[in-house]
Amino acid sequence: MAVLPLLLCLLPLAPASSPPQPATSSPCPRRCRCQTQSLPLSVLCPGAGLLFVPPSLDRRAAELRLADNFIAAVRRRDLANMTGLLHLSLSRNTIRHVAAGAFADLRALRALHLDGNRLTSLGEGQLRGLVNLRHLILSNNQLAALAAGALDDCAETLEDLDLSYNNLEQLPWEALGRLGNVNTLGLDHNLLASVPAGAFSRLHKLARLDMTSNRLTTIPPDPLFSRLPLLARPRGSPASALVLAFGGNPLHCNCELVWLRRLAREDDLEACASPPALGGRYFWAVGEEEFVCEPPVVTHRSPPLAVPAGRPAALRCRAVGDPEPRVRWVSPQGRLLGNSSRARAFPNGTLELLVTEPGDGGIFTCIAANAAGEATAAVELTVGPPPPPQLANSTSCDPPRDGDPDALTPPSAASASAKVADTVAPTDRGVQVTEHGATAALVQWPDQRPVPGIRMYQIQYNSSADDILVYRMIPADSHSFLLTDLASGRTYDLCVLAVYEDSATGLTATRPVGCARFSTEPALRPCAAPHAPFLGGTMIIALGGVIVASVLVFIFVLLLRYKVHGGQPPGKAKAAAPVSSVCSQTNGALGPVPSAPAPEPAAPRAHTVVQLDCEPWGPSHEPAGP
Repeated sequence: MAVLPLLLCLLPLAPASSPPQPATSSPCPRRCRCQTQSLPLSVLCPGAGLLFVPPSLDRRAAELRLADNFIAAVRRRDLANMTGLLHLSLSRNTIRHVAAGAFADLRALRALHLDGNRLTSLGEGQLRGLVNLRHLILSNNQLAALAAGALDDCAETLEDLDLSYNNLEQLPWEALGRLGNVNTLGLDHNLLASVPAGAFSRLHKLARLDMTSNRLTTIPPDPLFSRLPLLARPRGSPASALVLAFGGNPLHCNCELVWLRRLAREDDLEACASPPALGGRYFWAVGEEEFVCEPPVVTHRSPPLAVPAGRPAALRCRAVGDPEPRVRWVSPQGRLLGNSSRARAFPNGTLELLVTEPGDGGIFTCIAANAAGEATAAVELTVGPPPPPQLANSTSCDPPRDGDPDALTPPSAASASAKVADTVAPTDRGVQVTEHGATAALVQWPDQRPVPGIRMYQIQYNSSADDILVYRMIPADSHSFLLTDLASGRTYDLCVLAVYEDSATGLTATRPVGCARFSTEPALRPCAAPHAPFLGGTMIIALGGVIVASVLVFIFVLLLRYKVHGGQPPGKAKAAAPVSSVCSQTNGALGPVPSAPAPEPAAPRAHTVVQLDCEPWGPSHEPAGP
């Protein structure tokens, strides 16, 4: 019982209540400032010289600022488990790579700043998990590609998207059209050359659209532009107004921009780049009546074309206008033609039929249309029977005769050709091939004007190396053609046919003009460089020759010097210089006498014997006195 009063006395000394203590926090990274005393928690590391995201981050942080560092990559584990992070700034680093799923745990993130880095592309998995993102800043990077699904997770929540100052030539316009809550869209200072019509029609909350300094020549009208008033400056504009900036683009001021000229706007930096009459003029100073277009005019179309069945055919149509017309083709049956398994339509106005059939013949219509109107032109195509195989397999190309079963005239028109031949004077069927080189040959044929209704000429030829028959269609007013796709060193069989309209049957027929055989010259082979072993042997022989020549010259010089010094070596000749020779003439017992100058030679005497004794003469052999 004595313990109870003691406890009662100590009870007032205890504190009435103690505040809750925060859980133990992670240590603050070096060179960073951390706010952990009160919520929300923040980690501030701007300009700390960091090379990577610090591993000792407090995973409960709501704000993380890592701007102005040298971080080169964001890895998957760098931001793992930071489920409460609301604001992340990685601006002005050297980030080149963001791992797929690097932000997957940041489901509460509201703002992501990745501007001022070195990103070149953004894939579909790099922004995965940002389901509450409001602000995405990607300006001042090197973005050249943006995946179509890159913004899928934040498409419904994104309010601010900045893609300015990048290298974007194309954008996933369909994906951008799903950003229903976006207020600001920055696309300025990129390489965009076109914007599809209706690209912004579903952006009902869009308040500012910046397309300054791109490569846009025109801006298509959009339902969003007609629904909201357009202003150039945000100051003083109502909340429902759309601020549209499109200065710094090479605008082509024609009738396609009249809709924009009619809008009430404040001044901006827009100017016209073309046409030449309006180049450099201030956009808003050009009168509405000067925004004009020119209707299309067809300047070139294919002449009537005849091809055998099974061969390709190319129909061409060219048109000019302002803006540039779009060319479409309509079949003889009235169907609009496009790319299919049998046909290809090219943007330059060419329609290519890959494999022709007998039913493809008829009148094809070329339609060139632009904003000012349209123009049409007709191109006739005739599809004849397949070519006979005899020409490709034969070894001669003699001019066929009428009635010959091997003639090139189609069977359906053989009778008509015979009738025409009876009424028309015979013509010279000589076909000449002149000026043929290694890969080219000039084909000439006589005038066929007596044959009525000639539409064109057809050249058929094949080489001795294969059986592939090549066709060339020539206009009716031509009498020569230069073949430039030949192979060198081959023999060719060539025939010229006249394609004409048979007046008796109304069908297209062919009449042989003549045939010829010629050979192309062989190609000149370039001089090959000597092989390495040959060069090595040549060098050894040349070096040996130089050495032998030097030895011979040295020997010749020695021999020459030896001869000059009287047959003695130069050293020995000097040593024997004081010694002379003494010659004496003896007749019987006469002693030696001093030598005298040799007398002039005289005629020899008969029976005279002269003996000369030559002894060395020196100091010890001086002559005796008289």
